[in-house]
Amino acid sequence: MSTLLLNLDFGEPPPKKALEGNSKHQNFVKKRRFLEQKGFLNKKKQPPSRVARLHSDPPKKEETAKVGGTWRVPPLPKKKKTAASSSGSEQSLDKKATVPWLTPAPSQKGHSTAAKVDLLGEFQSALPKIKTHLTCSQKKHPQKTASQNSTQAHSENNCSGVVQEMPRKMVAVDCEMVGTGPKGHVSSLARCSIVNYNGDVLYDEYILPPCHIVDYRTRWSGIRKQHMVNATPFKIARSQILKILMGKIVVGHAIHNDFKALQYFHPKSLTRDTSHIPLLNRKADCPENATMSLKRLTQKLLNRDIQVGKSGHSSVEDAQATMELYKLVEVEWEQHLAQNPPED
Repeated sequence: MSTLLLNLDFGEPPPKKALEGNSKHQNFVKKRRFLEQKGFLNKKKQPPSRVARLHSDPPKKEETAKVGGTWRVPPLPKKKKTAASSSGSEQSLDKKATVPWLTPAPSQKGHSTAAKVDLLGEFQSALPKIKTHLTCSQKKHPQKTASQNSTQAHSENNCSGVVQEMPRKMVAVDCEMVGTGPKGHVSSLARCSIVNYNGDVLYDEYILPPCHIVDYRTRWSGIRKQHMVNATPFKIARSQILKILMGKIVVGHAIHNDFKALQYFHPKSLTRDTSHIPLLNRKADCPENATMSLKRLTQKLLNRDIQVGKSGHSSVEDAQATMELYKLVEVEWEQHLAQNPPED
């Protein structure tokens, strides 16, 4: 038997179809470009690229040339708009890169400490200056505002620290009650009068109690049935009265009864009860711990008779008398309270 020799070549031959396809495609592209340049075919839309963006205008017919068997389009000069846009974008990038407040300042190693000190000094100089100590002239002549003129405030006579208490936001109050509830034993507010430091009337109204009136107590209160016809309802009157009393020093005689009728508790530090001021009793030559009536104190210290006649008490007259009694011992009593403040 004869031997068979097989000569095998395992190398991959070049794909003919691919090569033929490439050559055919190249011929097709050449013909299409030629027809596009002649105007027989519309130009095929190509995907956007950087070169296409920069050179967006089609080449002119005179500038086309055939190089190496293929049509080549020479680069066209850039239009003004594209040049401006590209240059503008480049300039904007350059500006962004060189914006002064974005770029850090060059470091100064030798003067860094001095710069920090200067910045600290400028910051401190820009802060508002607060005056902690008043001068003597400022204490003697304090600036008065409209509100301070209308209300009574403290003033200092000299710079030696001796302070004299002057009239502040201070009012005197007096209330008249009627009997309500079982057999009229419950005292209900029927009239309220408030005067300022000088005795001027700030408030004086008849008040209609929320409960039925059993006893008008006319002999003492001076309240009659006709006074309740146009009287202010208790809730409305109470809100009006409390707006006046809030934040002020309230003077009264046996004032706890007035507060009870108002259903209100005023701070003890802002309350002055002339029935519990030993200095007044001492001036009237009465026992210091005794509870003296307003009528008796007014008669002895002010030489004036109040609460006379059968028409009953006048709450305005009582409030004015109470304020005048307090003024007699105001300086001494306020100094005593400053040393022994009452606990609320």
